[in-house]
Amino acid sequence: MSTSTTWQKSSFSGGNGENCIEVAQQEGFIVMRESDDPGLIITTTPAKLAAFIQGVKAGEFDHFTG
Repeated sequence: MSTSTTWQKSSFSGGNGENCIEVAQQEGFIVMRESDDPGLIITTTPAKLAAFIQGVKAGEFDHFTG
């Protein structure tokens, strides 16, 4: 990853960032990583991320956190 990548995390990540997934946009793709393992990066498209976020908002993945 480029050193100029600006990573963003949710304000819900916790005060120390212990529950932190960071997201950035790079060369037309969306990249995601865990703050405690920044070398492991997942790459997806904006459309796929948008579909996933819609599913999260609809509660389709709530059973993973319960």
